[in-house]
Amino acid sequence: MSDTPFGFGLPPEEPDDGDEGKKKDPQSGGGQGPANPFGFGGMPGAGGFGGPGADNPLAAMFGSLNPSDLGAAFQQLGQMLSYEGGPVNWDMAKQIARQTVSQGTADGTKDASVGPAERNAVQEAVRLADLWLDDATSLPSGAASAVAWSRAEWVEATLPAWKELVDPVAERVGTAMGDVLPEEMQAMAGPLIGMMRSMGGAMFGTQIGQAVGVLAGEVFGSTDIGLPLGPAGKATLLPVNIEAFGKDLGVSKDEVRLYLALREAAHQRLFAHVPWLRSHLFGAVDGYARGIKVDTAKLEDVVGQFDPQNPEQLQDALQQGMFQPEDTPEQKAALARLETALALVEGWVDAVVHAAAKPRLSSADALRETLRRRRASGGPAEQTFATLIGLELRPRRLRDASRLWASLTDARGVDGRDAVWAHPDMLPTASDLDDPDGFVHREQLDFSELDKMLGEAASGSAGKPDLKKDDAPEDDKGDDTE
Repeated sequence: MSDTPFGFGLPPEEPDDGDEGKKKDPQSGGGQGPANPFGFGGMPGAGGFGGPGADNPLAAMFGSLNPSDLGAAFQQLGQMLSYEGGPVNWDMAKQIARQTVSQGTADGTKDASVGPAERNAVQEAVRLADLWLDDATSLPSGAASAVAWSRAEWVEATLPAWKELVDPVAERVGTAMGDVLPEEMQAMAGPLIGMMRSMGGAMFGTQIGQAVGVLAGEVFGSTDIGLPLGPAGKATLLPVNIEAFGKDLGVSKDEVRLYLALREAAHQRLFAHVPWLRSHLFGAVDGYARGIKVDTAKLEDVVGQFDPQNPEQLQDALQQGMFQPEDTPEQKAALARLETALALVEGWVDAVVHAAAKPRLSSADALRETLRRRRASGGPAEQTFATLIGLELRPRRLRDASRLWASLTDARGVDGRDAVWAHPDMLPTASDLDDPDGFVHREQLDFSELDKMLGEAASGSAGKPDLKKDDAPEDDKGDDTE
């Protein structure tokens, strides 16, 4: 993960030779986890990441350029500073994500288009997974279709969800960047404020693009992080990542694909038939954004003392986390809600998939444990998002949640367990994960009856006649003809 969480990066050029990305030093930006992934070293003529001047990215921007590349460099810089969109430059994010994908992953695996045989294999795996899940959950299938994506296709399809996740946080940081000047000076400093916000959008776009590109080389489907990133109703698998994941497991590729199809199909069922769940998860992120605080004092100090002849000063400030949000009670509460919800989602999927796979797949236990550890540790991209917006999209209490759902199944059966998703107020809390037996044996409120009563009351009042007029005794009614 980068030591400069909000550096001024521009995308590296795509290598002409497909093997060039493998030859780059992994500590200098080739593949995954560059030491300075967001510096200016990737600009044309700057020697690429880790090239001449990489330790001084702003100096490298002008000091290492070949004359023939000067125009292209200024054009890219102009595009960065002229951006006038939202808090994140998503065009830049998309470009960098695509270029990160094209470089391949650290193990040398390159992205590839999905062929007909792989698409058929994915569709068959999802079909069989849905059939097995019918015995393990009362929620019906949520996948209207099954698709196989390349890494580049995953980037394209998931960017709208990333935008919804990141924009609320980036908006607060961008506003803080524009508010560092005294109020009486802001009216006169419009162009400067606009430039600072453009730079903020570029910084977010650069890092998000890098993180999404790296994550595209790690994920197996559209729900790996516990959030629905792809279009609703599309169960998605990435064959190139599944093959790379399974090659050293000692498990047949068909079993690995089927187990991951079970997880993707289970997520799809949950998000399709628990309509409030998506907004519940994304709302926790928005609640976090509302409580964000930015260290504007440090920002003011850097802006006020910035010396154009000393660009290292700005780099040093970025390394110190100038834009990292501070902890607040609001953020902590929102993060607690999000972490608990993610644990419950992942725990339910873990329990349901294990129930479906255990009697049928000899490798079910091994694959379950491997994926649990992988999910709990998180990869470089998830760490980048944690640095960027303070959100660790990992279910810290996955095992606790899985045990709770298994206990619910034993005590109430499959239908009783899945009925807990009927209303957000019925979900276990963080304290319930500490005492699962207490939750399992607690008397549950039946919100379905309350919802039914409220619905009947609403429909009844809409069509019910006026009692004072129509239900009064006949003798009490006035004669309308008079």
